[in-house]
Amino acid sequence: MIESRPVLKYQGGEPTRVDDDLVIEEPLEIRVRGQSIAVTMRTPGPTDVRDAQDAELAAGFLLSEGLIKSADDIARIDPCVRSEAGNIVNVFLAPAIKVDLDRLSRHVFASSSCGICGKATIESVHQHFEPVKSEVRISPDTLSALPAKLREAQTCFDRTGGLHAAALFDSTGTLIAVREDVGRHNAVDKLLGYAMLKRMLPLDQHVLLISGRASFEIVQKALAGGVPIVAAVSAPSSLAVELAEESAMTLVGFLRDGRMNVYCGEHRIAT
Repeated sequence: MIESRPVLKYQGGEPTRVDDDLVIEEPLEIRVRGQSIAVTMRTPGPTDVRDAQDAELAAGFLLSEGLIKSADDIARIDPCVRSEAGNIVNVFLAPAIKVDLDRLSRHVFASSSCGICGKATIESVHQHFEPVKSEVRISPDTLSALPAKLREAQTCFDRTGGLHAAALFDSTGTLIAVREDVGRHNAVDKLLGYAMLKRMLPLDQHVLLISGRASFEIVQKALAGGVPIVAAVSAPSSLAVELAEESAMTLVGFLRDGRMNVYCGEHRIAT
């Protein structure tokens, strides 16, 4: 996940030659039944789990795009093939699963800049993912403690300062899993893929915490996994709040330094 490069570092006005750790960014081509459907710039996992995290990323991407709903929809995921052309992971779906791969090239509802109004975008999402049904609750103190737990688990961030993270917690604040990536969306896809392949879906008793801001697409991905509570250490977008509200989700922003803003779904914050 990390490589070192020599740099000229200025500190106190004096230049020094030092080695600097950089996060690795490489393309990953995702194929379904041998057909290329997407290329994403991602951070490969550590050597011993690299293939597993690429599989998680591919599975989570397909889940959040609405092409699959459970691990039963996947026959197998071939390990990543590395060549001069890049990295390739091939997902083979169960024979009975029919998908419209052409829809992926348009990304009708995957971007907040797609040019259609927010209401139409949310309606498009709900054609694929139903609103969340969950009675889970979490205390403000437990929620406030999550960023520190995530930060402790970000081992690569300590060396590079260049990775986003997504973490899955239960309602008691226990860390279930964390994934890091140069892209926040990839980190969430890896986490969703992990949960799906572990047959944990729907994640209706869990909290998703992200290290950056909460965009429309992040909330959409959480909805695909059935996550009732999404928290971010930074700000949400207006469309993210609209989607969360209409999907019966709880959305928390600016979760840091003992404070938070609850934008919707406050009934899940136990007082």
